[in-house]
This record gives sequence, structure tokens and C-alpha cells, in this order.
Amino acid sequence: MSDTENASLSPEARELHDGLDRVWGNPRGLRALTVVNHTTVGLRFIITGAVFFLIGGLLAMLIRTQLAFPDQEFMSHETYNQVFTMHGTVMMFLFAIPILEGLAIYMIPKMIGARDLVCPRLTAFGYWCYLFGGIILTSSLLLEMAPASGWFMYTPLSSGEYSPGRGSDFWLLGITFVEISALSAGVELVVSILRTRTQGMALHKMPLFAWYILAMALMIVVGFPPLILGSILLELERATGMPFFDVSGGGDPVLWAHLFWLFGHPEVYIIFLPGAGIVSTLIPVFAGRPIVGYGWVVAAVIIMGFVSFGLWVHHMFTLGIPQLALAFFSAASMLVAIPTAIQIFVWLSTLWLGRPVMKLPMLWIVGFLVIFVLGGLTGVMLALVPFNWQVHDTHFVVAHMHYVLVGGMLFPLMAALYYWLPQVSGRMPSERLGRWSFWLIFLGFNTTFLVMHWTGLLGMRRRVFTYDADMGWGLYNLISSVGGFMMAAGIALLLLDIALHFRFGKKASQNPWNADGLEWAMPKPPTAYNFVSLPAIETRHPLWEDPELPRTIEEGRHGLANIDHGRRETWGTDPLTGKLRETIHLSGNSWLPLLAALALAVVCISLLVRIYPLAAVATVVSIVILLHWSWVNGAHPKMAPDATVAPGEPPLHSRTMNGPGVWTMSVSHLANGSLFLSLLFGWFYLWTVAPEWQMPATSPLSMPMLVAAGGALTLGTLWLVKLVRRLRQHDDTGLSGGLYFAAALGALQSVLLGVVIWQADLAPTETAHDATLLVALLYVLIHALLGGLLCLLQGLRVGYGYVSAEVPYEPVVVLRLWNYNVVVYWILFVAIWGIPTLLGGG
Repeated sequence: MSDTENASLSPEARELHDGLDRVWGNPRGLRALTVVNHTTVGLRFIITGAVFFLIGGLLAMLIRTQLAFPDQEFMSHETYNQVFTMHGTVMMFLFAIPILEGLAIYMIPKMIGARDLVCPRLTAFGYWCYLFGGIILTSSLLLEMAPASGWFMYTPLSSGEYSPGRGSDFWLLGITFVEISALSAGVELVVSILRTRTQGMALHKMPLFAWYILAMALMIVVGFPPLILGSILLELERATGMPFFDVSGGGDPVLWAHLFWLFGHPEVYIIFLPGAGIVSTLIPVFAGRPIVGYGWVVAAVIIMGFVSFGLWVHHMFTLGIPQLALAFFSAASMLVAIPTAIQIFVWLSTLWLGRPVMKLPMLWIVGFLVIFVLGGLTGVMLALVPFNWQVHDTHFVVAHMHYVLVGGMLFPLMAALYYWLPQVSGRMPSERLGRWSFWLIFLGFNTTFLVMHWTGLLGMRRRVFTYDADMGWGLYNLISSVGGFMMAAGIALLLLDIALHFRFGKKASQNPWNADGLEWAMPKPPTAYNFVSLPAIETRHPLWEDPELPRTIEEGRHGLANIDHGRRETWGTDPLTGKLRETIHLSGNSWLPLLAALALAVVCISLLVRIYPLAAVATVVSIVILLHWSWVNGAHPKMAPDATVAPGEPPLHSRTMNGPGVWTMSVSHLANGSLFLSLLFGWFYLWTVAPEWQMPATSPLSMPMLVAAGGALTLGTLWLVKLVRRLRQHDDTGLSGGLYFAAALGALQSVLLGVVIWQADLAPTETAHDATLLVALLYVLIHALLGGLLCLLQGLRVGYGYVSAEVPYEPVVVLRLWNYNVVVYWILFVAIWGIPTLLGGG
């Protein structure tokens, strides 16, 4: 049991502990692969991210070795380009985002008073996608087939003509697979933060770290789909010849830059926000007082999240952008400094008004403040277009990027590691080894990258793999390389410190830092269920207001102190006020996430080696697994073996009509809508900008068929609205027949869309116009098939008693999909048929 348990616990409390261990406990052996608990999955994310960090660091040392002296022959230019590309790719996609999501997955339920995230199987699925995608991507190094076009994969360099091997395919398919993981975690975190906070924790009482993670997760949901779309389009171009980025076929390579940086610049703030959230969490603890300006910090986080999506052209100032656009994006790039400055002033004010204690985590926070402010200053310089023109693509930009990303993410992450390590291990970190590690990394980092600003100003480009001695860059590169190896020594010492910590670390007290957050009211190491009972919270600083809270939680004096039903439960609360709304019953350990990820990995590998029949079979298998996943849900006996609740407790979420699944579907549609809008952006961008775009005088699409397909979709949506309205009135008469009718309308829409595609006689490998039309039509066709299939399953579930007037939950979720489909369909109809017809084609 926990470190707070003692002989004074009552027999009832001990029985409650034992029951929770039986229901929530993690299996051992091979069945450990079925674990879906957020604590275990979060640690898996963190450990896997750390391994990829070491791989990326090794690649960085290879780069610094190559550049240490002029005229080096340590690596050929082909090998250097692969190492350069994979270093950036591993650090950005396989380390930074996943390890921060892993930290959020591990910490958020503990900080908001929940027993787990709202969709545990989705969390586990995200991890397996991340692991398999990362393995596929890094295996290209061992196979000597790694991508060599830069981690941003600019076209046409990454297209088939200039990168004919499999390197770009490894990148495109592997990154898309990893992005599925990021989106899964993003959706999970948004819904969990909004809907599973403990009773009484209104939004304005939520820990600041949760605010930062909420903003980060929403940015992932909106910001990652443009890159997913770009990767799909580029892989289609490489595999089938669809000319999305080929000028001769009506495409434009600059479209890739737009899609990439629509993701890429928000990603900088996606990485920064969790780091800033760590800083906002730790500074009040070590200053011994609440943070100054809680509301200002929340406002700054929200503003930064919005503004960051208006900065993507910041990276494209040298691509021939119109002057008005240059002025707008330059101003927006400088504007983002305002919310950043607000946070820095809040942190400094909190330290000034408190009594700071310079413990080990605080040392890393001070290092962050120094490095990130320097990186922010060079960022303002790069926002000025004339200066950007001079230093674009030089080592000055490389240095700036590392100051912002390493300063804004790695240093706070190290602070979080030492701060929360006792929560994981029950032991305190070593101050001496930790300080040696800090100074080696801090001094090594500045030695490496401060000098690189100067080499950039001297004109050294970022992709230069060797240089002549008379260029004058030799001494500066040698200094940078020495600093890089000093930083590597600091990382090695940090790893040694952590390894020794678990064996020799001093035992930690219940709240070793005198912190205020709920995560310190738990056992150490944490149990699989976090809290024996869920407390009601009326303050932002629960442990400062009630130091006895750990003991009363352990004794089962608060909510959900009952396990007789055999369910995994947590509270479902109002997203604004924190008032209780329902009891959320969670899924248990399952093989389904692993099997689904394995099937998708086979799809990815099959596409990589161009064995398309195997890819088709694996796709069908993955669909079957995912459908079975959806079947074991809601009122299914494995999800809710006993539907009764204790007197005074709210109903199970599957017996309501606004449970977390409705929210999960809605947040998923934010990502889906971002993908669709990116596709729409590509259509209009190529139409208006691509020099060889060919728009036919009349649309090749059949207007009557398109209208008929839209009519079937609209009728089906209205029919589902009627069914859901009757369910709200506790009337399920004819429910199964109504769902089958909606499924038939979905099938009709799918058939009509298939006829439209067949009759159009498109030539997608010849013109970007036809290729884009085909992708857009396939997008709505896939959604039509999905909508019909889910209605069919719902009709079957009515027969099994999983859906009824007493269990009305799931049709509301399906209706959200149909609502999305009908809106998207008619927008697309106007874009691909209405506007071209109105304007008369080309």
C-alpha cells in the first residue's frame, strides 16, 4: 500500500485499498502489454522519449565532430545529410512532443484529482503508435536509407525526382504514424482536463500547469493535421505521381512549405507551453507564495496559443511572399513577444515578493530564464524582414532555434524531472550530482550555441557539411564542438544520477517540497488508481489550505470510496464550474490498443515497401479491431459490469447524453476539421497561385449526383436528430429500425459518391486539379462509409440492450459525426463545384 498507510487505518479503509488494487492493479508478465493506466503509459512515453533523445544527441555529436575542423572527411556529404535530417527529426518529432505529452499524461490526472484519463485505451494506443512509428523511422538509419532532405522535407528536394530512394518515404510514413499518437494524446488531454477535474475545481481554480497543457493539447489538435495532410499528399505524389507539388502538373512546391509551417511554427509554442507551465508550477513552490497574477498568466497562455497560428510565414520570408504579407507576419511575429513577456514578469514578480529557496529544480529554472530570454531577443531580430533575409538558413537561425527550444523546453523538463522524481520513486534527488550535471549542461550549451550566432553572421549555412580553412569559421566551430561534448558529459552525469537515485536516494517525506498541488496528496510511488477517495476542492492551493488532506484521502473520507461494483471510476464534472455531473466508468486493461497499433504498423510498412495488397489486408484488419474496440464500450458488460451507483452519487456517464465520449468526438472533429480546412486551403492556393494550374471550363463532376449524395446525407442527419430528440424524451420506440434507415442513407450517399468519381473520368496523375478533386471526394466518401457503418453498429447494439432509452449515450456521439459530415460536404460542394461553375472554370 501507500507510504502514508499505518496501523490506524480502519478495517473498512484497508478493505477499500485491497478492492481498488484488485480492480485497478497492473498485470505482470506478457499481460503487462495490456496496461492502459495513465501512470504506466505516461512513464512509457517519458522513457521512450528519453531513449530517442539519446539517439538524437548521438547524431548531434556526429555533426559537431564533422564540423569541428575545416576540410573534414569524417562523414561523406550523403551520410552527413542523413544525420542532419534525422537529428532534427528525432529531436522534434520523437523526443520533444512525445516526452512532454508523456509528462502531461502522467501528471494531469494527479493534479486535477482524477484516477485516470478519460479514454485509457486511447492513451495506450497513442503510445504504441509512437513506439512503432519511431522504430520505423529510426530503422532507416540502420538500413542506410535515412531521409536526407532536411527535417522539414522541402519539395522538390524531397520529391521522387531528387530523392528517388526510400528515405523520404520513411520520413513521411513514419511521421504520419507518430502524429496519430500525438493527436490521440491531444484529444485525450483536452477532454480529461475539461471533464474529469475533481468536484469543486472550477476553471479558475485549476492548477496553472493544467491550463498550459490544455492550450498545448488544443494546439496539437488544430496544428498537427496540416502536416499530416502534407505528408499524405507528398507520399501520394511519390508513390502514384499525383503532381501536388510539381509545377509542370499544376502543383506548387511552396504549398508544402505552407502546410509544413502551418504545423511547424505552432509546434514551437506547443513545445514551449508545457515548459512554461512547469516554471509557473515550480516558482510559487520555491518562492513560498502563490503566483502573482494568475489571471494574467492564463490570459497570456490563451493569447499565445491563438497568435502562434498566425506566424507560419515567419519561416518563409525568402520565398517571394507579397510585401503586404511580409509586413503582416513580421508584426505578428513581434506581437507574440507580449504574452511571453507577461509570463516572465509574473515569474520575476513572484520571486521578488517571495522567499526563494535555491533547491536543485530551481537551479534549472534560473538556467531556463537566462537562456530563453536570450533566445527570445534573437527571435525578435528574426521577425524583422530585412535582417531575416540576411541570416535566413544560416547558423544564426540554428542557434536561435536551439536557444528557444532547449531553453524553453529542456531546462524546464530537467527541473520537472528533479521536482517530481520523489513522486515517482519515493526518494529525493542528489543535490551534488544534480548541480554538477546542471553546470556542465548549462556551460556546454552556451559554449555550443552562443558562438553559432557569430558563425551565422559570418555566412555559414546550416546544411554545410565541410568548409575551407580560409573561410574563417574553423576556430568558432571548434569551440562549438567542444561545448557540445561538454553538454554530452553533463547528460551522461544526469543519467548516472538518476540510476543511482533509485538505489541510494534518501527517502522522501509526504510533501518534500512543501508544495500546494494535489499530486503531493498521493502515495509515493503512486498506486494505479491515484486516490483512494476523490476530495472536493475549493482552492487553488489545497495542500497549503489543508495539510491533512493526504491522510483523509487515504482513509477514504471523500468521494467514490466504494469498489463493490468492480468498475474503474472517476468523477465527471462540469467543464466550467467543476460541479458533479456523472460518474465516469473507465475501460480496463486490454490487448486492443496494441493490436490496433500493430495492424497500422503493418499498413505503414506495406506502403513503405509498396506491397499494396498486404496494406489493404492490414487496413481491413485494423478496421475490424477498431470496430471491436468500439463495441466493447458504453453499456457493454466489460465496461460496466454493474450499473448501480451508491446513494447520492451521480449516474454513470453511459446513462446520460453528454458524457465524455460526446466531448471526445467533438474535439476529434477539431482535428478533422483542421485537416479538411488545410485541404481546402491547398485547393484554393493551387487555383490562385500555381502557374501551371489547369481548371477545365466545365466541372467534370456530375451536379445531380453530388446533390443527390448531399441530399441522402442531409436526410440521414435530420433523421438522427429526430431519433436523439426522442431519446431525450425517454422514447426508444423503433430505435433500431431508425438507425438501420440512417445506415442505409449513409450507404446510398457512398454509392452516389462512388458513381461521381467513376463518371468524372479524372486524370489524377496528370494534373494537380484532378488529383486534388480525387482526394477531396475520397475524404467525404470515407466519412460517408464511416457514418453508415456506425449507424449499422448502433442498430445492432439496440438489439443487445447496449443502447436504449435507459442507455441513450452512443447515438449522440454518432450524431456528432453526421453533423460534421453534412457541414463539410456542403462546404466542399460549393468549393469544388459551385465556385468553379460560377466563375466559369480557369
